[in-house]
Amino acid sequence: MAKWIAKHEAPEPLEGPVVATVTGGTILWFALFVVQLPFYGWFADRGQLWWVWTCAAGGFLGLIGIWYVRGREAALKRHAESTAAARSEQDTP
Repeated sequence: MAKWIAKHEAPEPLEGPVVATVTGGTILWFALFVVQLPFYGWFADRGQLWWVWTCAAGGFLGLIGIWYVRGREAALKRHAESTAAARSEQDTP
């Protein structure tokens, strides 16, 4: 079997409102958790408690995700600023 070789370069990754997207998803997971809490007994009777705890886990993992993407955004901003400063130093005689 021959090794697959790409015929063109991969496109640049899309950048968007990453922090807002992760924050929105985290809020959604917590909202789903809160909405299911009044039906805890119903889920327990049917052996479906994993639905409730999956939403709770999604919310808490989302908090880790928010922390991560905020740090990533800050690192990207610092890198862009340092690159711009290095370019401006090269341009000055």
